[in-house]
Amino acid sequence: MNHASMMRLDYSFIQQQLLDLAVSEPGRRLAERHVPTASLRQAEAWQEETAEADALLRAGSSVPLSAMEGIGSFLALLGKGRIYDEKELSGLSSWLGSIAQMKRYMAAKRELAPRLSGYADSMRDCPVLKEEIDRCIRGGWLLDHASPELSRIRRSSQVAEDRIRRKLDAALVKYKSSLQDAIVSRRGDRFVLSVRRDQRRLVPGTVWDESASGQTLFIEPSDVADLQAELAMWKQEEERERTRILSVLSSMAESHAEPLTVNLEAMALFDFILARGKLSRSYDGTRPRLRSEPIVRLRGGRHPKLGAQAVPIDAELGGGWDQLCITGPNTGGKTLALKTIGLFALMAQAGLLLPAEEGSEFGRFDDILADVGDGQSIEQSLSTFSSHLAILAEILAAAGSSTLVLLDELAAGTDPEEGIALSVAVLEELGARGTKVAVTTHFNEIKAYASRTPRCMNARMAFDAETLRPLYRLEPGEAGDSYALSIARRYGLPESLLARAEELKRGGARPDAAASGGERPQSQADNGRKPAASREERRPERGGQPDAVQGTPAAGSDLHAPKAGGNAREPEPLRGSKPAPKPKEFTVGDCVWIHPLKRTGIVYREADARGEVVVQVKQEKRTFNRKRLSLYIGRDSLYPGEDYDMDIVFDSKENRKARHRMSRKHVPGLQIETPGGDE
Repeated sequence: MNHASMMRLDYSFIQQQLLDLAVSEPGRRLAERHVPTASLRQAEAWQEETAEADALLRAGSSVPLSAMEGIGSFLALLGKGRIYDEKELSGLSSWLGSIAQMKRYMAAKRELAPRLSGYADSMRDCPVLKEEIDRCIRGGWLLDHASPELSRIRRSSQVAEDRIRRKLDAALVKYKSSLQDAIVSRRGDRFVLSVRRDQRRLVPGTVWDESASGQTLFIEPSDVADLQAELAMWKQEEERERTRILSVLSSMAESHAEPLTVNLEAMALFDFILARGKLSRSYDGTRPRLRSEPIVRLRGGRHPKLGAQAVPIDAELGGGWDQLCITGPNTGGKTLALKTIGLFALMAQAGLLLPAEEGSEFGRFDDILADVGDGQSIEQSLSTFSSHLAILAEILAAAGSSTLVLLDELAAGTDPEEGIALSVAVLEELGARGTKVAVTTHFNEIKAYASRTPRCMNARMAFDAETLRPLYRLEPGEAGDSYALSIARRYGLPESLLARAEELKRGGARPDAAASGGERPQSQADNGRKPAASREERRPERGGQPDAVQGTPAAGSDLHAPKAGGNAREPEPLRGSKPAPKPKEFTVGDCVWIHPLKRTGIVYREADARGEVVVQVKQEKRTFNRKRLSLYIGRDSLYPGEDYDMDIVFDSKENRKARHRMSRKHVPGLQIETPGGDE
């Protein structure tokens, strides 16, 4: 299976869940290496294992798994001539005990899990090895009766140590006045007395250490020197016998290397299979039916990442149709539906149960290829479109009749006309190969292709047009709408902007001027008609959209002027604004074009007897003769209602606050200045 596509479809999330549920390091290594298979027989075997593990857990059984701490490194050193210590051999004995316990447990569950019980039959609990280790070692300590010689040596050593202690007890009394402390201590394997430095000559013997201050010496009295040498000899004898016994036990372990290795592999497999069963229990999984032909029939699928919050979806592919075109609004769940289909196909071929209803069926796919996400990469200099093309090239090179292809947002990231043409060509090519394809799109041309093409089906993500809420339900048979403007209204975009968008949608207008100011080539679809005015012709130079178009202009705002040195054209009034009145009819709030400045402004005060109009331009109130002005957008297209408070447009925030305070009470020294400026 294609690794990159698996990651795009969130298979790494499933792998991480399995890693977290495994209890042993060998089991986690199996989970980390586990990938879907293209072999139907292998997938069915894995499915049966997982189903039996799920059944054991549903029965409330506590499976005696072993964490196998240190066993992997122990077995890796077998045959290397290593002599294991008491702790390592004791750990081996405990593990062999868990092997015997697992064999007994699985024998009792043979009817419920026959395949897993068969795996347990291959395990060997090595009773002779375990019995010998337990006879010699207990609690990580080599027992005296591990051998007759060890027992004899330890008895002799104990006798020598007792004689030394009696001698030292006598020395404590004999040298009492010279001692720092009346106790017997040890330095290394030597018994010593703590003697004051100034009394050193009064205590004959060997100095083995001194205190940090140097005022206390630790002396082995001459009276016990010979006995200490004898004790050291017995200790050496004991160590030689200990090494011999551990060597015999290590050799016995090496002679069982093969069954011990089989036990490790079997216990790791049990751990991994039980992790798959635990994962199934976490989302109440069901076993899908596996088919030899490439097919998808999903019933009530819930994406594992969403858990109980997921809305179940149904999807079908490869039965009545080979291509499924999923449409609907943004945030409606199209990409999630695509990922769910792909992830469930991977999980089915990985032997995992699915968070879906009974009756789901998945066929065998040689590969599952997906292009989901924008794929942008700064490091690789990939844009959204170029990343789509790179993935698409890989898909076209590998896709066949037994391939599942999932494409998110066809025609995205480039010119819509060319993107649509390329997308339809790709769908036609994949359709000719018999590839099973599921795509998401917003474009009507691709929806139309799906409606007229055999073996291709439209489907929509259900959407409640009344509440503007997605229902996350996939409904085959019809194409869905994008509801872009309705969703934009729900998110609070200005109503004037949305009204203009509705008008453009009804009129079929598509402002296409390039940001550089270049002209749009006349396409065949223009039918010789004059192209619509460009953005630069309809509104001032880019650098931010005019506040009058976005919604209510902010106080002191300015409708943008052309770039320095540019030759701005006098714009035609936007469609939908009121017809240009005579100059004397300018009203407060009108957006006007100021010919001397080649920019827009908002009428602050209507024309006086001399025809002078005060216009707000870039937070300034400036006066122009009405002959130098022309209407750009009428007030009624900019502000809601005739009673709209124009102070919000012309007054600063500080003046509005001051006006509010003055309306409530007299405030000494508070005044409001309204500039009127002349040009």
